[in-house]
Amino acid sequence: MTTVLNAEAPATGVTECSPEEWKLRVELAACYRVFAYLGWIEMIFNHITMRVPGPEHHFLINPFGLHYTEVTASNLVKIDLDGNIIGHSAYPVNPAGFVIHSAIHAAAPDALCIVHTHTTAGMAVACSKRGLVANNFYGSAVLDKIAYHDFEGPAVDDAEKPRLVRDLGNKRALILRNHGLLCHGKTIAEAFDLHYRLQRACEVQLATSNIDEGIMIPESIRERSRNIVLDAGRLKMDAPPPPSPQKLFDAMVRIVDRIDPSYKN
Repeated sequence: MTTVLNAEAPATGVTECSPEEWKLRVELAACYRVFAYLGWIEMIFNHITMRVPGPEHHFLINPFGLHYTEVTASNLVKIDLDGNIIGHSAYPVNPAGFVIHSAIHAAAPDALCIVHTHTTAGMAVACSKRGLVANNFYGSAVLDKIAYHDFEGPAVDDAEKPRLVRDLGNKRALILRNHGLLCHGKTIAEAFDLHYRLQRACEVQLATSNIDEGIMIPESIRERSRNIVLDAGRLKMDAPPPPSPQKLFDAMVRIVDRIDPSYKN
């Protein structure tokens, strides 16, 4: 079982931090507040992590015990791939968060930001034998980006790491059976955008589950939709531009700024 070290000194702010890391800290703290605003939270649990620049594979994670609305740039905890806290923190790290996130951060070079949630809609689809289906706009757009990982109990054992990595493969999203959702991206905005679309797909699927099987979107239409989203060069001149993950995320951060900008501290 993984042992995550507790810090001994109280948090006094980040004493050694590059400008690049501080920028990521502020953006990641903002992301926690955005998730709280949208209700994608599970009390003090779940995690959003971001790898910091450098060859060490250090990454930032939320302090265990704080609500997402209490996360700030300075109280984010930096840990290494062995679960050791880098520097000082007044807070420990949740072992389950460490096992899942460290496995993917270590194995997938493009997984710089990883989000994991226990939303009701996400868990409902994760508990479904069918998993996600292409019966709505969002499901059609993300279906080919999703892999599945069978439930092995609370993810606190290093032995599960290779199977997490194997099941994720080259996909950007993982539905953890009986558990929840996981998405990753090269940036915080990319991971947020994919989770938003996957979450919406799950919400619509759950909302229609008591109606009938739904109208499944044919593969030919799904392929056409993927081309429009992924290749702006294929758009007609009078068509709207493809969505920008950064624009979407920035818009949500502006809402958080108006409510409580203390995440920047």
